[in-house]
Amino acid sequence: MALTILGCIALSGCALTPEGTKEEQAKLEEAGRPYEPPVGQRVLPELPVSPTWREVLSRAFLANGDLEAAYFEWKAAVQRVEMASAYPNSNVQVGYSYMFSSEKMKTFDRQTFAFGFDPSMNLSFPTKVQQKGKVALDNARAAGERFRTAKFDLQRRVLSQWADLRMLEAKQRVQLEQASLSRLSIEAIRAKAQAGGVQRDLLRAEAMLRTQENNLQNTQAELSAMRAMLNGMLARDPNAAIDTTRDTPREFGASDAQVLAGAVEVNPEIASLARQAEGRSDALELARMQWIPDINPSFMFTGNVSQAFGATVMLPTTIAEIRGGIREAEAMLRAGEAMLRQTRSDRTATLVATLVAMRNNERQAALFEDTLVPLADRVLGNTRQAYAAGSAMYLDLLEAQGMTLDTRLMVIEARAARDKRLAELEALMGTDAEMLASSPSAVPTLSQSTTTAREEAPHDH
Repeated sequence: MALTILGCIALSGCALTPEGTKEEQAKLEEAGRPYEPPVGQRVLPELPVSPTWREVLSRAFLANGDLEAAYFEWKAAVQRVEMASAYPNSNVQVGYSYMFSSEKMKTFDRQTFAFGFDPSMNLSFPTKVQQKGKVALDNARAAGERFRTAKFDLQRRVLSQWADLRMLEAKQRVQLEQASLSRLSIEAIRAKAQAGGVQRDLLRAEAMLRTQENNLQNTQAELSAMRAMLNGMLARDPNAAIDTTRDTPREFGASDAQVLAGAVEVNPEIASLARQAEGRSDALELARMQWIPDINPSFMFTGNVSQAFGATVMLPTTIAEIRGGIREAEAMLRAGEAMLRQTRSDRTATLVATLVAMRNNERQAALFEDTLVPLADRVLGNTRQAYAAGSAMYLDLLEAQGMTLDTRLMVIEARAARDKRLAELEALMGTDAEMLASSPSAVPTLSQSTTTAREEAPHDH
């Protein structure tokens, strides 16, 4: 009977996995669908000439090697849960001996069979194995949060570069118009100078034109560099064309109270540290369990002559080592809790500062669009009427047009700054702006944000 029980345990290959393992495996499977096929069998979605930010971000999720590496590190951590929970944790040892004797004995009665566990590795008490599995699961969950951190960091970088690219393209168009106006101004001033006007006005206008042309060339160089960097993140040719004119500004309808209510708690970096703290707490409990003795059962029989069942008890006599392990685990737990506390404080401050900066960018953009741009247009309209009536000079008309272009340029820069702040805010919140804004009455919980962030990349955005 004992042999039957021992054989069932040894051959079952079971694992005392902790509660929550299947849920973590399901999250892993959902997040890993784009990365499981071999690289040669994957087909990245082609971007149109004028993509939207959603199309750009979806391709970045599929093409980025760092994000894929974070996924497989998470997968490896999940696999270690079953390894740590495997029971029995020691190999089965089978022994055989044959007795030579002059006595008239049956051949079967001369044979001795022994079954037990590998003496080089004790058979751990089941509660110890279960606790090892809990520690491994905590580490796997922390790896999952690191994957989410990598996802939002990539999202922040891609959307920030996309905002810069949009700004530079719009800026280039405005600067081209400014240079054209300066050339017209030079022609008007040159005609005035030939009629006895002041020569220094012409020199000033030419200096302004050269400055604007230089600014235009700088913008074109920045635009080429930014396009190459973004294409690199998308696994495309650095010189591949990207046109942002079809894209529309992102909307963010959540209030400040909603953002601040629970956004820091779902920050992936904080969530990762929280999982690590849980793991260190479970590791402390595991260190205390080392006081529990291990028992190595064995069974032996010699033909039909004798049967024996025994057990070896491994007493925890390495007292100094066990106490040292407990103190080490306590110190690591305290360090993890302190790091979590400080990171939560830092991220809260950073979140508030980023939110304030974004709202200020929104205020500036609204001021420029709703107030300054209409005023500049009115000035331009009045100047055109005055020029048509002969009460204003041509240079006055060009100056009014230049003021309108300068105001448009301020709007472009304010919008770009706001979009970059929004990308930073998403990384700090650990959730997409569209998700938070779609449910204005509820702040996403940690599990909801984690599940959403780990959805398959093409459906994330």
